Amino acid sequence: MAETRLVLVAACALINHEGRILIAQRPAGKSMAGLWEFPGGKVEKGETPEAALVREMREELGVEIASEALEAFVFASHAYPDFHLLMPVFLCRQWLGEITPHEGQEIAWVSSSDLANYPMPPADLPLIPLFRVLLKHTAVIPGEPRSGEGRGSNRQ
Repeated sequence: MAETRLVLVAACALINHEGRILIAQRPAGKSMAGLWEFPGGKVEKGETPEAALVREMREELGVEIASEALEAFVFASHAYPDFHLLMPVFLCRQWLGEITPHEGQEIAWVSSSDLANYPMPPADLPLIPLFRVLLKHTAVIPGEPRSGEGRGSNRQ
């Protein structure tokens, strides 16, 4: 029996003050090009998932995230034909800087109820109902910052 290659990828659901989630479209030339996903990337050898996300958010989106601002949410485990993906997913509601795509990807801020309208990789699909439940119970009062907000920028 052939050994299956395990790929560890960390993903981050950036959530803005309106309760919308940032997703990014995989650019042409990459595997699964055109599909929408939560930003993140491979965890390098000797790196924690949190450190990978701090690095990836800086490289991909030009924002600074403190590892303390990352909240472990759920993980996905999915068998693709040539590898097995293990993906811890973190929530983040605080970052510094304006989100600017740096790798040619399109981005969109979407409500949890609209996530299903964006084609996603198979590993991401089971996350959609979890975000619906999470954000259904996240009250956002217009004009009033939630606790923890206010430093830096987390606008769309």
